[in-house]
Amino acid sequence: METRAPISFALALAIVLAGLVNAGRAVDYEHEIKPLLAAKCTSCHGALAQESGLRLDAGSLIRAGGDTGPVVVPGTAEASLLVQRLTAEDPAERMPPEGEGEPLDTEQIALVAAWINQGAPYPADELAPADPTKHWAYQTLVRPAAPTINDPQWSHPIDAFIAQEHQDLGLEPVEVADGTTLLRRLYLDLIGLPPTPEQQLAFEAENTPEAWTDEVNSLLDNPHYGERWGRHWMDVWRYSDWSGYKKDVRNSQKHIWRWRDWIINSLNADKGYDRMILEMLAGDELAPNDPEVLPATGFLARNYRNNNRDMWLDATVEHSAKAFLGLTINCARCHDHKYDPIPQPEYYQFRAIFEPHKLRMDQLPEQPDTEQDGIPRAYDADLQAETYLYVGGNEKHPDKDHPMTPAIPAVLGGQLEISPVALNVDTYFPALLPHAAEAQLAEARNALAAAKQELAAAKTESATDESNTEEASSDKKPADLRTLELNQTAALLALRSLEARQAADRAKHGLGEAGGSEGETDLQHVAQAAAAAEAQFKAQAAVVSVRKQELALLAAEQSDEKDTQKKQQAIAEAKQLLDEAWQKLTEAQNNLANAKDKYTPVGTEYPHTSSGRRLALARWITARENPLTARVAVNHIWLRHFGAPLVDNVFDFGLRSPRPRHADLLDWLAVELMENNWSMKHLHRLIVTSRVWQLASATGDHIVNLEIDPDNHYLWRTNVRRLEAEIVRDNVMAVAGQLDLSLGGADIDYLQGETSPRRSIYLRHAYEKQMTMLVQFDAASPNECYRRSESIIPQQALALINSSLSLGQSRLLARQLREKVADTEQELPSFVEAAFRQILARPPAEQELSLCLEFLAKQSATLAETDSLTIFRGGSEAAVKPATDPLQRAQENLVHVLMNHNDFVTVR
Repeated sequence: METRAPISFALALAIVLAGLVNAGRAVDYEHEIKPLLAAKCTSCHGALAQESGLRLDAGSLIRAGGDTGPVVVPGTAEASLLVQRLTAEDPAERMPPEGEGEPLDTEQIALVAAWINQGAPYPADELAPADPTKHWAYQTLVRPAAPTINDPQWSHPIDAFIAQEHQDLGLEPVEVADGTTLLRRLYLDLIGLPPTPEQQLAFEAENTPEAWTDEVNSLLDNPHYGERWGRHWMDVWRYSDWSGYKKDVRNSQKHIWRWRDWIINSLNADKGYDRMILEMLAGDELAPNDPEVLPATGFLARNYRNNNRDMWLDATVEHSAKAFLGLTINCARCHDHKYDPIPQPEYYQFRAIFEPHKLRMDQLPEQPDTEQDGIPRAYDADLQAETYLYVGGNEKHPDKDHPMTPAIPAVLGGQLEISPVALNVDTYFPALLPHAAEAQLAEARNALAAAKQELAAAKTESATDESNTEEASSDKKPADLRTLELNQTAALLALRSLEARQAADRAKHGLGEAGGSEGETDLQHVAQAAAAAEAQFKAQAAVVSVRKQELALLAAEQSDEKDTQKKQQAIAEAKQLLDEAWQKLTEAQNNLANAKDKYTPVGTEYPHTSSGRRLALARWITARENPLTARVAVNHIWLRHFGAPLVDNVFDFGLRSPRPRHADLLDWLAVELMENNWSMKHLHRLIVTSRVWQLASATGDHIVNLEIDPDNHYLWRTNVRRLEAEIVRDNVMAVAGQLDLSLGGADIDYLQGETSPRRSIYLRHAYEKQMTMLVQFDAASPNECYRRSESIIPQQALALINSSLSLGQSRLLARQLREKVADTEQELPSFVEAAFRQILARPPAEQELSLCLEFLAKQSATLAETDSLTIFRGGSEAAVKPATDPLQRAQENLVHVLMNHNDFVTVR
């Protein structure tokens, strides 16, 4: 600036407040100034952009100033250009500019001014942010060499990386957990169900590395593996059943559960993660005729919004990028991304990939009614659909002069190789599929049969009435035989019309009747026949309509209505309807006389070509050169095995995510995943056979470790994890032997959560459609749940204590255990042992056994004194009534208590 601006009121106030801050304490640059400038200023003055040559993302760069010279005068905030621009009254001068973010408030400006008054200090070793394109997550994946560890117990590739960090930091890991604990951990990790007492005892009897490997392989081959890990990925991919009002679908799609079943089946088959991405983003382009693949596009169908196409596509863009790439590309919708090198146009180029697609419901061979069942799937509806940049993110201001072309963020390298996909007739005209055509014919034949039956019944009734004139009821209105005869003829013509139109459509699409050198002439003849048949049907339908309106007029004229005005109004309305019916009949007869070759197709004809954009995107995402996809997938899998991810923000691998502590391990696992056909089972097997996964959770006497790494970032012990909501509910029924282990099927009303024996993954899960118990235990939000929260609230304990489900299951289990240990030498100790094995998958400790026996004695004595008991009423009543025998009731209470034990709801 050539001259200093006059002091504004805002500047004067900031200087005064800065003096107060300055007098009170030293301003912390690292924790107060740097984050503030990062949030408000560095999108324009940082590593991504340097307007006016100025950077405000490091102390040395702030001091260096920009094109106009220094912006801070250490010791004098009033003279500093930075403070003057933050407080300028002229909007054209004030920073940040209008539309680029919220301005700093007075207290924030005062903080900056105080820091400048204190000399604008910053750490001498502070490094300026590097070139964004050099960010660790944007670099091509190269497998790092695993460290060489002399200890053979830590020779596993995963262990080697962790052991090296232990050595570098002076950490001493705890020992491996005991076999009983490990077995339960393994079962819950891989299939979400506990081992039975028989499985526990069998493993404890052997407990060798070979036995462990056998258990791992057996569980990975178990069909419940797909359910367990399917729910994990359903979190990431935002699974939601449909929601809406009555039959009106507002979000997601009906029968979206077929996508859920596809996820489970794909995981059980160990379908490669790359193939799963291909099918979810572009199954309709990859395998357009495969009913086993099409449900995968439920990933796209889930984003549907019936009232706002922009919100629909915004969700598709945001969550495709977050789920598969760990990119917050959605932050560039209104302006250039403030942290990552993604300019605003690239958001809309990414959206252009999805612009042509919409949704349809495909009919199933076994169920013609798509309201009852069907396959919700994506397809490209409009290959000419344009994508426009919304100025300022406002859909009311599209830049129609510059349509966007499909593209991917440039910072990641590569480009889309888009090739349109030609579709066959089964895909673009599914009404001609054999099952669909037969369903239409069956409906028409049924209508004809019903019309014939109705006419025959009416004739029989008419004949009976004529022969019993004295007994005939004067109140009974006889059927109009002429109307029924006309209706039967119409039903017959409707069938003939359908048959003719199906023949014409088959010929038109090269499936039959027309062909050879005279194919074009034959096609015209078939079309003419279809048009004539349809015209005949419509003319007959119009005749039926006229007949019905004539009878309606007659009924109005002969009505017993006493109110003359009402009767005349009814007659007038009937005459008007009759006139309209005659008019339609005339039109239908004219069309019949002039029928040419125009007819109504028997179904919807969709585009014959798909754009290929989504398939190109999916192939780019799963390409070996993509630096993000495998890293993001590994991070999600690691999180669910260890309770903490390798990269803290699981959906943002951008510049706000610093290089992770275990970066080399992450890259090693990512390459391992890709080089093993993207097999997730291979990755699970590697993880659960590592020593680090098998470590005990107890800290023991490792006091030094707590001082070095109190949060266990370097995995010197296992993190204790609370079970997910669904697994808590499932295990209540599993330990009681009441869990229905059948796989797949339509979603179950969430209100049946307390009574349905099915696994929780099959309960309806949507906006305002979630079982209360699951919500209390932090079930996934249908809107977004890349990483579940883990709360501890009183309602969780109350849900397990008061739930009719847990009460009923505990009583059933107690009865089973009583029968199991009946007539044993030590019946009560055996009961306690069996209860611990069944519920907690471990034997009781000596003190636990003693306490439980004491409880049974006291509780049964208390329950025996019926006169001293108080009746408690409240909550839902369990379907299973409590025992009347005092000891059995006490045993039910003990089982119920163990279901509320911390060990029951945690993995150790």
